Amino acid sequence: MNSRNAKPDDRPIVLITGIAGSVGSALASALARDYRVVGMDVAEPEVAVDWIEIDLTSGKSVEGAVREFRERHGERIASVVHLAAYFDFSGEYKPLYDKVNVDGTRRLLRALQSLEVAQFVYSGTMLVHQATVPGERIDEDSPIRPRWAYPESKARAERVIAEEHGGIPYVLLHLAGLYDGRTAVPTLAQQIARIYERDFTGYVHAGDEDAGQSMIHRDDMIDAFRRAIDRRDRLPSGTTVLVGEPEAMSYRQLQDALGELIHGEEWTTINLPRPLAKAGAWLQGAAEPVVPDAIDHGEKPFIRPFMIEISSDHYALDISRARELLGWEPEHRIQDMLPRIVASLERDPVGWYRDNGITPPPWLEEAADKVDRPEALRQHAEDTFRDAHRRHLYGPFAVAMLGLWLVASPVTLGDIPAALRWSDSLSGIALVLLGMMTLSWRLASLRWLAAAVGLWVLFSPLVFWTGNAAAYLNDSLVGTLAIGFAVALPPSPGVSPVAACSGPTVPPGWEYSPSDWSQRLPIIALALVGLFVSRAMAAYQLGHVDGVWEPFFDVAGPKNGTETIITSSVSEAWPVPDAGLGALVYLLEILTGLIGSTRRWRTMPWLVVLFGFLIVPLGVVSITFIVIQPIVIGTWCTLCLIGAAAMVLQIPYSLDELVATGQFLHRRRKAGRNLLYVFFAGDTDDDSRVPHDGREFDRAPMDVLRDVGGGNVNAPWNLLLCIAIGVWLMFTRLTVGAEGPMANADHLIGSLVITVAVCALAEIARPVRLINIGFGVALLVTPFMLGATTVQTGSSLVCGVALIALSLRRGPIRMRYGNWNRLLI
Repeated sequence: MNSRNAKPDDRPIVLITGIAGSVGSALASALARDYRVVGMDVAEPEVAVDWIEIDLTSGKSVEGAVREFRERHGERIASVVHLAAYFDFSGEYKPLYDKVNVDGTRRLLRALQSLEVAQFVYSGTMLVHQATVPGERIDEDSPIRPRWAYPESKARAERVIAEEHGGIPYVLLHLAGLYDGRTAVPTLAQQIARIYERDFTGYVHAGDEDAGQSMIHRDDMIDAFRRAIDRRDRLPSGTTVLVGEPEAMSYRQLQDALGELIHGEEWTTINLPRPLAKAGAWLQGAAEPVVPDAIDHGEKPFIRPFMIEISSDHYALDISRARELLGWEPEHRIQDMLPRIVASLERDPVGWYRDNGITPPPWLEEAADKVDRPEALRQHAEDTFRDAHRRHLYGPFAVAMLGLWLVASPVTLGDIPAALRWSDSLSGIALVLLGMMTLSWRLASLRWLAAAVGLWVLFSPLVFWTGNAAAYLNDSLVGTLAIGFAVALPPSPGVSPVAACSGPTVPPGWEYSPSDWSQRLPIIALALVGLFVSRAMAAYQLGHVDGVWEPFFDVAGPKNGTETIITSSVSEAWPVPDAGLGALVYLLEILTGLIGSTRRWRTMPWLVVLFGFLIVPLGVVSITFIVIQPIVIGTWCTLCLIGAAAMVLQIPYSLDELVATGQFLHRRRKAGRNLLYVFFAGDTDDDSRVPHDGREFDRAPMDVLRDVGGGNVNAPWNLLLCIAIGVWLMFTRLTVGAEGPMANADHLIGSLVITVAVCALAEIARPVRLINIGFGVALLVTPFMLGATTVQTGSSLVCGVALIALSLRRGPIRMRYGNWNRLLI
């Protein structure tokens, strides 16, 4: 058809600001049949309308946009619907509230004065009104008293409209909280997400549980706008109309409905005292730069202190005016739409999160990459967790019983420090409460808090230097058992669903799992040896016994070598008995060795790192203490040597798990995962093999023992000879009569040679042996620098040459460790 013969479009024009938003686009589509829609926004809308770019923060941009409208469409506008606004749910004042919502509205109205505008419709909010209480409703005459930054800016914008509208009639629509079948206002969307994730904040509320806020379905909102536009000639200028569902579902009703819809169970809401809730919200916000929100999203927590202040605000609406002036009645009810919203969430969780402007938790994004139905994986993980929790309910009961025992203990133990008496009583009460609370699988994360209480119980006799041996033994046993029953039993709390239900047991490229029990048992056995000798020395330091066994090293005076060392200035420099602290470390090694499955190298990386820290750095500390004994104190300690040997021998058994975890974290970082989240909650891995926990102890005992003695750690003959050389050097005072600096140098080098050679017994750390070449070179020069005798010089030269030669041989590498093998030179 010839364009000159086309029928002119004489439909009335509706100008919509904020056309690129979801409401603007939906309104444009709804009006398109009867009106010509022109949109203004900073971004081009997806809906097909005539679009004019506008920036409300710039007077020049606003004037230019209105001028462009006049050039394209003339001067007549049936209705201007002003949707554009800045919104932020932090509760804090932001300059854009003034620049966009207040001053932007003023600029727009002033520019519109040059046109013939029949109506100006402002998209306001019911939150500008003073809240009421359950059982009452607000109406258009309710006082304007907004409670936080966003509604305050909307109220100021309405005052600007009253001042600047000139001859343009205007209508203020005070809208309720928006939702549809998939999305919802941030408060409701976040509430749904917290319940879906079983976040602790999804169980608590700090205000009146009967309070609630009116909602409005998107279609009903669009209908209200349409009716206001259609009735523009009949609506009095300056009219305010409340638009929303008259009834407001209470917080309790929402919680109950959502919990049942999402999880198929009754949802219990805990009412927190307001000061406690505000403190918790503040602490979450303060911790955000260091620790992501409950290690979930890596962003600021949604709940802020200002929300606690308004948590009892109630907004049920009297919509009589909407019925009278607009002929409007909502056709939807939020309680009827919740099943559809939840179904949308379960059908596409990641898409639902993103559509609602919420960052999906990392495990959910990973699950979406791994399986077609992330919801099925989440449900499977939850069912597995609940089943394991049910089978180990004796753990929480045992924690509570240990707490009762601890409460009753002080009156039966005789003379103990008053501070320790109070500590035991309060710790016992805490264990009782935590034990009973963790009977609920939903509160399983509190098991870590129970373990923290158990750790304090272990530490308290040392802090208070109790001279009561029974009290020390009692707290040691209770603390150890409390930690064990709290966190060593399955299921391990805090592991992400994806980590728990997908991914391999054996690291990619490896032949075995470094978290197998056969890898952990040697460490636990060696830690037990260290524990026994440390407790014997701690008993002497605390005054529980009069002497300590010492078969080899005696010194002039009333104390033998061991007694001299553990009462020396070095030991007494610690604020607590250092032997007792060593015993505590060995206990923690045992306990951390018992926690987690054979996949913990990827399900609990933080625990593997803690386990390695207890062994590797503290092993170095132990060997340092051995080094200084004859140099600084002038004698030896047999029990110290045994304890140090036990600690150092643990190092090679722990290194493979540390390497596997490091490789895993590196792969996850390259895959774009939140590294801090993965560190604390675990993840799946790049291997499709079916996960399993293994059944190591279903085999014959000798088969298990063979695995314990094999695997990653073996003893090449050259490394055994290096260890022998180190032992020889440590005792050159006795063997070749070394004295003074020469003896000290031999002792220092010998200790370090042993440490390096023992570490290199682990195939994964075999290149470490090359460090001994440097010590061999040092042995070649020290006799000439320190004035050694001929015999001492010969010993040092022979040991140096032998050490260099022996360190060149690598020894066999029997296992595969992924890409780590290329480093095993």
